[in-house]
Amino acid sequence: MAEGLQGMKALVVGVANEHSIAWGIAMALRAAGADMALTFLNDKAEPFVRPLAERLGASLFMPLDVGNSAQQDALFAEIGKAWGQLDILVHCIAFAPRADLHGRVVDTSAKGFSLAMDVSVHSLARLCRAAEPLMPKGGACMTVSYYGAEKVISTYNMMGPVKAALEATARELASELGPKGISVNVLSPGAMATRAGGGIARFDAMLEQARVRAPMQRLARIEDVGAAAAFLASPAARCITGETIHVDGGYHIMG
Repeated sequence: MAEGLQGMKALVVGVANEHSIAWGIAMALRAAGADMALTFLNDKAEPFVRPLAERLGASLFMPLDVGNSAQQDALFAEIGKAWGQLDILVHCIAFAPRADLHGRVVDTSAKGFSLAMDVSVHSLARLCRAAEPLMPKGGACMTVSYYGAEKVISTYNMMGPVKAALEATARELASELGPKGISVNVLSPGAMATRAGGGIARFDAMLEQARVRAPMQRLARIEDVGAAAAFLASPAARCITGETIHVDGGYHIMG
């Protein structure tokens, strides 16, 4: 097992299947020595996530719909009871109603836009607030964004402003939690073939464009994102906060 995170306790929220970015991160944290807690969205998702939690030897495996405050309270109460601390929080959650996601931003419904912001953005603030008392000696929080938060990416549509809000929220949280030694950073992977990405219109074309334009001429893998997350979670990165770290083969530097 790799060095770096022995004795640390990590919560990863958002694993859907073995192709999830969240799964790549969870694998890397576990390989570096962290004890793991994983969540699953609902009964439909549980059969896909439970075998992954078992593969990691996860100490905790509980339901979490971030819109359900009772589930969140139960999760963090159990973390406090079982571990008495939390060192790493990983937020890998995003959602937008398909009708709004596939249409123009100017045509999005107020309800759909609000729901996307709540699930994708405000949930990070809620999870950090719940984690804060369990990080008295500091900790590392991180979330996942995409380059569409910075520049207009055709077909990314309403998730552009939503992810922009997520990155801005992470910076504010970094400012507020920094005095307690808690870092908050954003991982911004390039386009990759995940379940979430599959909901974007003409996603195959987006993948090919990313591969061709990236200086490294390849797409990022979930293992690449996991390696970056393990670094950000480590003591070596504890003076890095409020940053958006691109893991995209250099795609974001191209004009």
